Amino acid sequence: MSAFEMPDRIDHRRRRFLGAAAMTVAAAQLGAPGFADAQTGGPRPAALPAIKPGTNTSFAPLKQVDAGVLNIGYAEAGPADGPVVILLHGWPYDIHSFVDVAPSLASAGYRAIIPHLRGYGTTRFLSNEAVRNGQPSAVALDIVALIDALKIEKPILAGFDWGARTANIIAALWPERCKAMVSVSGYLIGS
Repeated sequence: MSAFEMPDRIDHRRRRFLGAAAMTVAAAQLGAPGFADAQTGGPRPAALPAIKPGTNTSFAPLKQVDAGVLNIGYAEAGPADGPVVILLHGWPYDIHSFVDVAPSLASAGYRAIIPHLRGYGTTRFLSNEAVRNGQPSAVALDIVALIDALKIEKPILAGFDWGARTANIIAALWPERCKAMVSVSGYLIGS
């Protein structure tokens, strides 16, 4: 098989493991607000609680908000006044990819927002006439509209797979709209 050929089967267990491992590392970095200070001899950040995969199986009741052309369903964890982290899932996954990460971020004082991207969960188009489009820039616009609808100034964006691509696009096109970005095992901006 050449480097450009795809295998006939996808090992979903490996993909889930790598995604979970990468998000655990990303969550640990996000939970370390003094990380840069540690590099310069400053105060060391408090340790995050250990993530025990499978411990959490669901979120609190989902919330809904009209944002752009969508009514977006999202989970939320953590203090309302904490620094915001928006966690973006990939395909074919959903918000439950972050069910173990969100509580760790919340316990570190972050407000984690985990939206269902268009086509997933409780997220719906507001109009039957709205154009259905899975273009990467359309998904990025959805998240910018969510940021506006929730009146968030500059969230940290974190995602994997298609969620990483969405975070990349927002950081590239609207750098003033994000404080930081964590992009794990994702696609680069294609066009």
